Amino acid sequence: MVNSILIVEDDKKMARVVEAYLEGAGFRVSHFEKGKDALEAALKEVPLLVILDLMLPDMSGEEVCQDLKEIGDFPVIMLTAKSSEDERIAGFALGADDYVVKPFSPRELVCRVKAVLKRRQKDDLRDVGCMGFNNESLSIDGRNYVVKKNGVPVNLTPTEFKVLFTLASSPEKVFTRDELVRNALGYEFEGYERSIDAHIKNIRQKIEDDPRNPTFILTIYGVGYRFIGKKDA
Repeated sequence: MVNSILIVEDDKKMARVVEAYLEGAGFRVSHFEKGKDALEAALKEVPLLVILDLMLPDMSGEEVCQDLKEIGDFPVIMLTAKSSEDERIAGFALGADDYVVKPFSPRELVCRVKAVLKRRQKDDLRDVGCMGFNNESLSIDGRNYVVKKNGVPVNLTPTEFKVLFTLASSPEKVFTRDELVRNALGYEFEGYERSIDAHIKNIRQKIEDDPRNPTFILTIYGVGYRFIGKKDA
């Protein structure tokens, strides 16, 4: 099914309800009970979006999420009974675009789906071009959504790219976590502010020579983060 939303959920009753609401909202939907089957479907036809339960019979949802992010640049909404803040943050660190805790309202989930897709449509950075920092040791290409470290492409998730791009577009500006959520992700929701910390940690692991002594993203304790790379002329 072309450009469909994939529901990866082993609870058939819940999946049928979600599927009915999404189809009522005009989306095409495919349902899979196992992670392996969903991955095979995504490889054959890149989905519009994936709704992923973390508790699956054959694979962990975290593993499925990581594999999905390697397949293509499409959003993933995690669907889970895990409700602690740390568990939600761990989900965002894997590259999830949203996190819905069971029990939930199907109408709310449809709204979340629409919000994530709308946000993706607005994330057009092509007019910005390429920025280089620290004598081209880091380059950020807004037209092609490519980040390179010493000329080698860095594999950032779409959310990580947006967070880094937001920071790098205003060097030396201190961004609060709330500002990064609003400017990079485009919306506000309880628990998202701390998820920024997880995204920053992942970004540092990928672009810094020594993440504990960063030369690009500095933590401003009690406030947020500041990009300190020196922009090339």
